[in-house]
Amino acid sequence: MDKVLPPEASEPLAATAAGVLGASGTGLVERLGGRSVVLVGLMGAGKSTIGRRLALRTGLPFYDADTEIETAAGMPIADIFTIYGEPAFRDGERRVISRLLEGPPIVLATGGGAYMDPETRARIRESAISVWLKADHETLMRRVRKRSHRPLLQTADPDATMRRLMAERDPVYAQADVTVLSRDSTQDRVVQDVLAALSTFMSAEV
Repeated sequence: MDKVLPPEASEPLAATAAGVLGASGTGLVERLGGRSVVLVGLMGAGKSTIGRRLALRTGLPFYDADTEIETAAGMPIADIFTIYGEPAFRDGERRVISRLLEGPPIVLATGGGAYMDPETRARIRESAISVWLKADHETLMRRVRKRSHRPLLQTADPDATMRRLMAERDPVYAQADVTVLSRDSTQDRVVQDVLAALSTFMSAEV
């Protein structure tokens, strides 16, 4: 699929102030043709943060898949991993994402491993435009160190674990419709990059 790389997370969150919606954001909704926008990428890529801001710009509802999974399970994701194991978590993740994509268009932030599942990738391809928020190793580690709840990083060497995850997952994330660099710039700048990448992708579809 065509890639665009710019040079340079519950209840849905929708825009409430008209002044927040930029022209490119509002025009984008009609061009989506009923599809959702799904953000994929590793932990620390900024999917939830950028997703919320993207929702504000477009007026679409925002959902965080991890939050929805925790609500459905009635427990934190870390506890799901500990008590039931990763396979059970992935099964629940698959069902939650499928349910969310059955409804009207939304902005959806997925967990880092969601897009690795072939069934989930196919569901996203059918119902949405996927956006890979790509970040380098240093940026990802700097961000994830600020939070200690990442089950997959509860290892003796989190740095090596992240490198392994990048090696395994980046080639799959690269199958997303568009790729946007999640840089250490303003969040609004990254959102603008996402909007521009989506616009370019949809223009190429015509």
